[in-house]
Amino acid sequence: MSDVLRAPLSLALLLSLALAGCGGGGGGSGTSTSGGSTGGSSSSGGSGSNTATGPQGPSSSFAQQCAANNTLAAAGLRSTTLDTEKKWLRAYVDEAYLWRDEVPTVDPSASAYSGSDAYAAIDNYFEALKTQQLTDTGQRRDRFSFTYPTDKWNALSSSGQEAGYGIEWRLASTTPPRQIRVAYVEPGSPAERAGVMRGDELVSADNYSADVSSEAGVDGLNAAMYPEAANAAHSFVFSRTGSGTLTRSLTSAIITKTPVPQARVLSTPQGKRAGYLVFHDHIASAEQPLIDAMRSFQQQGVSELVLDLRYNGGGYLYLASELAYMIAGTARTGSQAFETLRYNARRSADNRTTPFYGTSCLLVGNRCTQEQPLPALNLSRVYVLAQSGTCSASEAVINGLRGVGVEVVLIGGKTCGKPYGFAAKDNCGISYFPIEFTGVNAQGFGDYADGFEPTASGTTGTRFVKGCNVADDFSRALGDTGESLLASALGHADTGSCPVLPGVSSATARAQGAWSGEGGVALSPRRHPARDNRIWVAR
Repeated sequence: MSDVLRAPLSLALLLSLALAGCGGGGGGSGTSTSGGSTGGSSSSGGSGSNTATGPQGPSSSFAQQCAANNTLAAAGLRSTTLDTEKKWLRAYVDEAYLWRDEVPTVDPSASAYSGSDAYAAIDNYFEALKTQQLTDTGQRRDRFSFTYPTDKWNALSSSGQEAGYGIEWRLASTTPPRQIRVAYVEPGSPAERAGVMRGDELVSADNYSADVSSEAGVDGLNAAMYPEAANAAHSFVFSRTGSGTLTRSLTSAIITKTPVPQARVLSTPQGKRAGYLVFHDHIASAEQPLIDAMRSFQQQGVSELVLDLRYNGGGYLYLASELAYMIAGTARTGSQAFETLRYNARRSADNRTTPFYGTSCLLVGNRCTQEQPLPALNLSRVYVLAQSGTCSASEAVINGLRGVGVEVVLIGGKTCGKPYGFAAKDNCGISYFPIEFTGVNAQGFGDYADGFEPTASGTTGTRFVKGCNVADDFSRALGDTGESLLASALGHADTGSCPVLPGVSSATARAQGAWSGEGGVALSPRRHPARDNRIWVAR
């Protein structure tokens, strides 16, 4: 990892055919496991040979000793076999993983963890080492740990670049009927140039129906929706209310994300000045736009803030801390913890507190380059627009503010439920992200593995937050004061209660994003893992 102690974290990864929604913490049942510190020589599955399954020594003794067929590694490091990389991985998991005592017994020589594709083999082995324990609601506790090619990870986490069309897809369900909609379109992207708009519903991609149920069909749909490289051409058919169907040919490009696309001052129905901030990604390039937006709000004397995090899956934890400080100010955050990070028992010395950062960082090469005082709105209340796409570092903003007495009013639906995080560890061209820590706020609360959920009154010290259940409104653009989530927040700011909006159903809001795992082959809602995590780096 780096020596910048401000934070990036990670989420589950590429489009598998299985459900990959947001889950987290809690207890539950699972398969038998072997303690993480046990060296052991039992075997399980695979070749059936007597193969040591526990760590064979410290990870440092196997570091950067790469397999000859690992093309992700630097050529000069490819001097050994995949077995050595697996020894490094097993040792590192034992050292770093939050649930190291719940690692299953796995035979590293099994065929699933071998073969000519070194990255696929090592990724399969990594997945097999994750805890199989479940949350109270029956989800996998660890749906978030992942691996990623280091060069691709660096491209997005530092600069916000990834291949695509500039579309953020939103699935009502992973299985038919999926109701795949365009949630937003990046400015200047191929999708915007082709006239694709928020609210457009996918009918088909490359002649694969959006509700295709076969494995081959889902593979084809994935390939079209989520291109892995630039210059990939695919055809799409969309339906648009009032316009019938639209056929578009899109060619992927390297997209630079716009993490803060809107920062405006609006008026509530009764005339209060409210800042409206759309924040999509906790990536390094978001810091200056966030500072500029909050300084502008401060200068314009806003008395309310609506923070739109409905599509923000997280990212760098230090940005979450800075944002929370700029909302709450020094008086409320001084000497308080934004989030305390707790590691496994072997790493208790690493437990540390992330403060409310009152100065900028402007991260370059994992180091802060400019530490200047941040502006602050000194608000006692903030409206957060959220739903199941709101995850990890975004949830840390909610939890951190509640921990110092700022009233968070949650508008939308239940968040993803990820109070966990990690830091990248690179070995042989692969970045590893096993969950390393869980986070709690200044009041010691962090038990929201099933997501923060808006309720009529909310309860301090629980995952239930005062707010309004409101369905995402794809009929209007983000920032339109008639859009259901924004309208609800502005109305609540005047009256203190959830306004009744025409055509808005709280039941629909609760159902949105509740990923279904039945009814056919599942299509995973995919985002680059840099955008769905709580990532810690030192500062």
